[in-house]
Amino acid sequence: MRNFGLIGKNIAYSFSKNYFEQKFAVENIDANYQNFDLDQIDDIKKIILNQKLNGVNITIPYKEKILAHLDSIDEEAFKIGAVNTVKVVGQKLLGYNTDCLGFMKSLFPLLEKQHQNALVLGTGGAAKAVTHALNSLGIDYKSVSRQPKEYQFSYEEINEEILHDHPLIINCTPLGTAPNIDDAPPIPYQYLNQQHLLYDLVYNPPLTTFLANGKKQGCKLSNGHKMLEYQAEQAWKIWNNH
Repeated sequence: MRNFGLIGKNIAYSFSKNYFEQKFAVENIDANYQNFDLDQIDDIKKIILNQKLNGVNITIPYKEKILAHLDSIDEEAFKIGAVNTVKVVGQKLLGYNTDCLGFMKSLFPLLEKQHQNALVLGTGGAAKAVTHALNSLGIDYKSVSRQPKEYQFSYEEINEEILHDHPLIINCTPLGTAPNIDDAPPIPYQYLNQQHLLYDLVYNPPLTTFLANGKKQGCKLSNGHKMLEYQAEQAWKIWNNH
């Protein structure tokens, strides 16, 4: 039997465990998948090797911190600056990013001609995969952060004009994830309209407060469930040398 898992913090809600357990059952695969809910990842390599894991997914808040513990990093993951999939080969940990592909595949069918400029809410590991994907799609973007750097917006700066100029808005923060379902990024939702596409990487609940606020304004909506399916299947291909 082969062993896989998810490494993150506060991940009892996670999509990955259910997804892979169902996949293993339906496809008659001799493998198991378990969550590793860790307060820190200083001993991550020891944990992975001691548990005889063949591969792991990495989620919030370790997609960037994991880089220091890897033996090698895939070229695209290195460019992105975040890893969400680790393959174990012997005693070595190899890092990959499947978030970028998952996001691109899920976003592309939703795009309309006006979606040429995006606001990316958040600047963590997931946001890095999203901005890499937007570059690949030729979509200009501005990042929004609580602690903005040069060429980034603060949430306080977001106004009617900025929202009008950025009809694609992507939430890469964990705000709104169950159980804190009333949380949402602090933007002036009253200035949104039917030209906007709101994409939330959060998938639990399916209709977050971020998306519900957009729905009231007639926006097109998507949560992150499809992205997770695509990235999970890509991780499985990596673990199986496909």
